[in-house]
Amino acid sequence: MSFIIDRRLNGKNKSAVNRQRFLHRYRGHIKKAVTDAVNRRSITDLEHGEKINIPAKDINEPIFQQGKGGRREIVNPGNKEFQQGDRIRRPQGGGGGGSGDGQASNSGEGDDEFSFSITKDEFLEFMFDGLELPNLERKMFKDMESAKLVRAGIIKDGTPAKINIVRSMKNAHGRRRAMTGKSRRRLRELEALLLEEQTKDELLRNPLRIQELELEIAQLKQKIDRVPFLDTYDLRYNHFRLEPQPSNQAVMFCLMDVSGSMTQAHKDMAKRFFILLYLFLERNYQRIEVVFIRHHTSAKEVDEEEFFYSRETGGTIVSSALKLTQEVISKRFPLNEWNIYVAQASDGDNWDDDSTNCSKLLMNELIPMVQYFAYVEITPHAHQALWEEYVGVRQRYPDRFAMEQIVSEADIYPVFRELFKRKES
Repeated sequence: MSFIIDRRLNGKNKSAVNRQRFLHRYRGHIKKAVTDAVNRRSITDLEHGEKINIPAKDINEPIFQQGKGGRREIVNPGNKEFQQGDRIRRPQGGGGGGSGDGQASNSGEGDDEFSFSITKDEFLEFMFDGLELPNLERKMFKDMESAKLVRAGIIKDGTPAKINIVRSMKNAHGRRRAMTGKSRRRLRELEALLLEEQTKDELLRNPLRIQELELEIAQLKQKIDRVPFLDTYDLRYNHFRLEPQPSNQAVMFCLMDVSGSMTQAHKDMAKRFFILLYLFLERNYQRIEVVFIRHHTSAKEVDEEEFFYSRETGGTIVSSALKLTQEVISKRFPLNEWNIYVAQASDGDNWDDDSTNCSKLLMNELIPMVQYFAYVEITPHAHQALWEEYVGVRQRYPDRFAMEQIVSEADIYPVFRELFKRKES
């Protein structure tokens, strides 16, 4: 059986096949390191690679070897102090007299580690492993903006950069065989006649006939050699053409409470959650738009800077943000062209009478328009009326609505994975 390994994308002195096998083998170590890195890093570092440490005991390979057998007597030359059966006295001062640079272990054993780095793409791949976008659909794309070069066969004219060497050499070989076929057959006949004449006895051998055959053979070889090895007629070129590509596009609505009860720490945790969601969407869609809506008693669409860092005071009316989201979707994002995702972050504080309005807006208007609605409540305290109303929404739309609580920064990544974990078929 033959195997073909495509190494054209491999870097110098690297093997993509071996690397993928290595990453698969130590997947558990890598996923743990990625999870720790996500909880440790700042927002701007989420797209970088990571250095992974694996204990040396976990990379040992099982081996087979010949065991010791029979009786053996070994004489070590130069030993004048000890004999077989002697007891060796323990060194004075214990084992702490070493002069190495490493840090001593308090358990009596040292443990080496093997370190390697994973790239940005590999980091994100492990970070989002096991997650999926619910209800992902391919929408119609009215304005086909994306196009890519695709192969469109072989042509006779083109630029040297697009020459197809294999096809050109095949054409050249076929042309030479066709043009010299008759001469090669005649050459084989003459060589057979020459051999027959040369093997005859001296009395029967005809020197003139041998000289004529050698001359004709030399002329035929010159004729065959005059056929060019490669001719412009043989050249073939790869042909490419631009082909419009159907592109998926999505819009991500970020809704956040900016009332007086939302501190800067709450906003920072909300931002980290939104960044994770944006990176996740970016891996699934070719075009992503982000709409920022902040609210207190009233809602407003703002840019990213104002969304995260502008200070507000006052009460909270969550329904104002939901109404504005519905209006923006109706005006700018047709449902047959866009996949719509909404993420809402709040500390759970809301006017009691408004929480009922929020659940009605979600169930009757907003949830049927979106692919997925994720609500995170950033608070260490007990849930309030808004959470209780949202529980009813989750029961009615379990596939399109999800909600989780975030207490500290360490909860952001686990909560994100819980919201977007792959569901069993």
